[in-house]
Amino acid sequence: MKGILGRKVGMTQVFSKDGKLIPVTVVSVPENTVMQVKTLDKDGYNAVQLGVFDKKEKNSSRACVGHAKKANTTPKRFLKEIRDCEGNYQVGDKISALCFEVGDIVDVTGTSKGKGFAGSIKRHGQQRGPTTHGSNYHRGPGSLGTMLPKRVLKGKNLPGHMGSETVTVQNLEIIEVNDKEGYILVSGNVPGAKNSMILIKSAVKNNRKKNPKEIISFVSETVVDEVEEVKDATSEEVVEEVEQEETNTTEESK
Repeated sequence: MKGILGRKVGMTQVFSKDGKLIPVTVVSVPENTVMQVKTLDKDGYNAVQLGVFDKKEKNSSRACVGHAKKANTTPKRFLKEIRDCEGNYQVGDKISALCFEVGDIVDVTGTSKGKGFAGSIKRHGQQRGPTTHGSNYHRGPGSLGTMLPKRVLKGKNLPGHMGSETVTVQNLEIIEVNDKEGYILVSGNVPGAKNSMILIKSAVKNNRKKNPKEIISFVSETVVDEVEEVKDATSEEVVEEVEQEETNTTEESK
């Protein structure tokens, strides 16, 4: 198991060399700091605690400041544990985007967008009532209980707060890893709003073979480069014309 914390930037699309369009999510992945290493003997399980995005000390508690000083770093805004992490990490180590490779299958966890208070139709996808013929039932929750219990049974789909839940999307593919600019492209969409924190970790239910995609990269040329190329081409043509005229004049003189 391996993982890293990042921030969702947004969605875009890329093209593979076999002509397929792949929708991807751009995840900004700065260096993660290993804040704590938990072992089976001391804590009862093996895990690595990662921290990302610096936070001011004046906005942190003394416990958070002391916890960060053990890792020789500043207090972090987000902390997350990854159980049974691959590799031998020490407190204070850095984890970059290179922990993943192109073609890896991952699970992405984030907090879904909050929708506020929503009815049963929007929240649970229930069917609405008739709109005509004198019906007074349109978007209500429907029948709430049965005759014998004389109460609402547990688990009944009712109106309430929608969204703002921890959601995991499984078996997404890593399309591109760029450690220099600090981002990872993940196929498909991931939960959460823009600039929200997400966790990328190895897939738990992965049965697919690794099949990395080759992405087409475009090189942008500026107008200045094109003008210089035209000037070089015209100068070469002028030199050739001058040489040709000189040869012709010498031949006529002879």
